[in-house]
Amino acid sequence: MPDPSSATAGFSTRQVHAGTEWADASPRALPIFLTAGFTFDDFDHAAHHFQTGVGFGYTRTGNPTIDALERKLADLEGGADAVFVASGQAAVSVALLALVGAGDHVVASTHIYEGTRGLLLDNLARLGIETDFVDDVADPAAWRAASRPNTRVFFAESISNARNDILDIAAVAGVADDLGIPLVVDNTFATPYLLRPLQHGAAVVVHSASKFLAGQGAALGGVIIDDGRFDPVRSGALFPHLVAASRSGAPSVAERHGGRARIAYVRESVAPRFGPSPSPFNAFLVAQGVETLSLRVRQQSANALAVARWLARRPEVTSVDYAGLPTHPHHAVARRYLTRGFGSVFQFTLAGGEEAARRLIESVEVFTHMTHLGDVRSLVLHPATTSHAQHSEEARRALGVHPGTLRLSIGIEDVDDLLADLDRGLGLPQSDAAVTAVEVLA
Repeated sequence: MPDPSSATAGFSTRQVHAGTEWADASPRALPIFLTAGFTFDDFDHAAHHFQTGVGFGYTRTGNPTIDALERKLADLEGGADAVFVASGQAAVSVALLALVGAGDHVVASTHIYEGTRGLLLDNLARLGIETDFVDDVADPAAWRAASRPNTRVFFAESISNARNDILDIAAVAGVADDLGIPLVVDNTFATPYLLRPLQHGAAVVVHSASKFLAGQGAALGGVIIDDGRFDPVRSGALFPHLVAASRSGAPSVAERHGGRARIAYVRESVAPRFGPSPSPFNAFLVAQGVETLSLRVRQQSANALAVARWLARRPEVTSVDYAGLPTHPHHAVARRYLTRGFGSVFQFTLAGGEEAARRLIESVEVFTHMTHLGDVRSLVLHPATTSHAQHSEEARRALGVHPGTLRLSIGIEDVDDLLADLDRGLGLPQSDAAVTAVEVLA
């Protein structure tokens, strides 16, 4: 039989096989392994991969581009290991499904992304998993009071969406640790540049990598990062699926992976079976974004502080929910945890209600009107008619969302241009903008 890539093979054979062998190279930039699967060297190589998981066989279970990003994000968050998935919502879902099952209970912050709230109240509830919510996320006593004997997870955002409540991670993690359960923190708003929850006692961190980590708004992705400190002796009875032998009688996840049992279970059982597989190309885009994360987040945080201070001095604005302002109820907690900046997503409320919000959104030109955040571009959204539209007015009010509330995600533009754009949206002539960025930052 001829070599399938040789000139003696048929045309159809050669168009598939010719040119598919190459020498190894050492690229400086992360290469994109855009392939569904990987070839095995021989019979034993395939058997070894399926027995041990070492190496790469199929992109749904592992890919070099994705692996490189996972190692980078685990390092930046100070974690033991990470699993990259197709979206931030997938990261939250997979992280929770690796920990809870029918009959279990979750305690979560009231102030979380609406998609996560829906997951807890609709989807997980149908699986027999109940959730109670804590309003004062900085109060460890409130978390303890909400817990039950069947509580298996505490879940919160480091900086809440978008009221800017700040989680007292160390205090709440202390309660979770007393109960032998993990505190899972969505660190999307803070990013590991501003805050690393694992260093303060959290057990698991999740991100919507589509936001700040990618930065450019072009790619979806999510990541789960574990601290690698699962204690099978102390917590094994609460998480029997991590310490019990497999269906075939093989050693348990904890026996095989020790303190990394949680993240190993995510990688081996939950992510590949539920199937939120990321594209290697998206992993590449996120990895490229991460290389400039500190530069972007530093500028975005500085811009956001300037914009928040400027808005707080405007007569048209009744409140600014930004943790970097001394008027925010969690400002003291924010100063303890956010020493490099206070983030760049926050909300403010206009006295003129929905009509004033409409006028601002339809007047701005530098701000982009869209449902996203963490972009290099500054974004604006009206929560009451979009993300929180399905809530009752009373429920929206409890979450700090009023008819005149707008959410901002501040980008890297020149801050004077952002202030001029908002000034136009507030309806005053340009010449009446009395406070410049220089004065605000002074």
